[in-house]
Amino acid sequence: MDTIYALASARGRAGVAVIRVSGPGADAAVAELTGRADLPQPRRATRAALRDPRDGAPLDDGLVLRFPAPNSYTGEDVAEFHVHGGISVVAAVLDALGGLKDTRIAEPGEFTRRAFENGKMDLTAAEAIADLVDAETDAQRRQALRQLGGSLGDLYEGWRGRLARALAHAEADIDFGEEEALSETAMAAVRPELQALLVELDRHLADGRRGERLRDGLYIAIIGAPNVGKSSLLNALARRDAAIVSETAGTTRDVIEVHLDLGGYPATVADTAGLRRAEDDIEGEGIRRAEARAAIADIKIAMTDAAAWPDIPGDVSARLDEDSVLVINKTDLRAVEPESKSTGDVCAVSVKTGQGMDGLEEILRRKVASKLDGAGGPALTRRRHREALEQCGEALRRALAAGEAELLAEDTRLAMRHIGRITGKVDVEDLLDIVFRDFCIGK
Repeated sequence: MDTIYALASARGRAGVAVIRVSGPGADAAVAELTGRADLPQPRRATRAALRDPRDGAPLDDGLVLRFPAPNSYTGEDVAEFHVHGGISVVAAVLDALGGLKDTRIAEPGEFTRRAFENGKMDLTAAEAIADLVDAETDAQRRQALRQLGGSLGDLYEGWRGRLARALAHAEADIDFGEEEALSETAMAAVRPELQALLVELDRHLADGRRGERLRDGLYIAIIGAPNVGKSSLLNALARRDAAIVSETAGTTRDVIEVHLDLGGYPATVADTAGLRRAEDDIEGEGIRRAEARAAIADIKIAMTDAAAWPDIPGDVSARLDEDSVLVINKTDLRAVEPESKSTGDVCAVSVKTGQGMDGLEEILRRKVASKLDGAGGPALTRRRHREALEQCGEALRRALAAGEAELLAEDTRLAMRHIGRITGKVDVEDLLDIVFRDFCIGK
C-alpha cells in the first residue's frame, strides 16, 4: 500500500500548519526529513530541524509526532509534521515528502477512508467527521459530535444485530422445521421481533427530516407587497447591505439569499419580489420565483405596512399559517397593536429604528429551534440513510406478510443488508456465530 501525505490544517497563511503522513513509509518519512536514526517516541511532540533529503536544504524548524499502528487515526503508521504556516514552508515540506519512495499526495477523504477500512470507525462516524469540519453553527457541531460518538451507528448496529438474531431463528426453522416444537418456538419469536423493529424504524423515519435540515439549514422566505420593507428587513437580519433598498416599487426582481446563524441553528433567509400584478415580464418572473420560494419555505416572514393595518393584502394573508410570522413594519410612522390574524406569530416592528427587532429575532430563533431541536434521540443526517431505511422497512413488511419461512428469511436478510449499508457493515457471515450460540444443533 502507498504511503499518503497531505496538509491536514486549513490552506493559506497561518501560525502553524499540520502535514499528515499515513502508511508503511510514515516512519521512513520522519527519518528522512529529520535525518535522525533514532525515531521520536510515539505520541510525543519532538522538536526537529527538517531538511529535504534530496539535497539537504533546510525546510523548517518544527515538531514531529509519531502514531504507530494500530493506535492511530487511520489504523496505520501515522506521522505529523507541525511546521510554521507560511505558504512557502508548507509547499517545501510537501514537495520533499513527494520525493520519497512510494509516497503520493492523498486523495480527498483518503485518510478517513483508510480509517474506515481499517475498522477505526463506521461510515456514520466518517460522515460525522465531514459534518464536523463543515459545521458553521453550534447545533450543527453538536449533531456531528453526537454522530461521531456513535449515537447513530450504535442505533443501526443494534437494529442489525436484532435482525441477525431473527434471521438465525428463521434459518433454524428452515433447516430443522420437521421438529415441530423447534419450528413453533423459532417462528413465534421471529414475527413479533420484526414487527417491533418495524415500529421503531417507522418512528425514526417520521422525524420531519430534522437531521438533514439541520445539516443544510432551514429556508426562510420574506414575502409581502412592494415597499413594505422586505429588503430592509433582510439587511437588518444579515447586519449588512445584502439587498438594494429603494422606494421604487418592484426594485427587487430576483431572489436574494443570505445565510444566518439563528441561536446556533443555520438558516437561509430569502428576500423576494413584492407580490402584486406584474408590470412587465421580468417583474412577473420575479413574482413567480417569490411564490415558489414561499411554497417551499420552512418558515415564512409575511410583511405588511402599519399604515394599512389591520388590513392585509390577499396574497399575503393566503400564506399565513403556523409556519409563518406576520410582521407589521413601519411602526415608527404609525403605532399599532398587533392581534392574531393567523395560526402563526404576529410581531410589530420598525426596521428603520430597530424597534421590535429583538422580539422578531427571538420568534425566529424559537421557530427554528422547534423544527431542528436535537432532543429525542439520534436523527437521520443524510438522504442515503433515509433511502436505506425505507428499503429496510419495505423488506420487513414483505417478511411479515410472507407465508413461508424461506421468504421471511430472505426478506429479513435483505433488511439486514440495507441497515448494514448505512454503517458499512454488510457481512452476513456473523450469522454463523449467532446460529451456533442460540441453537444446540449438534445435540
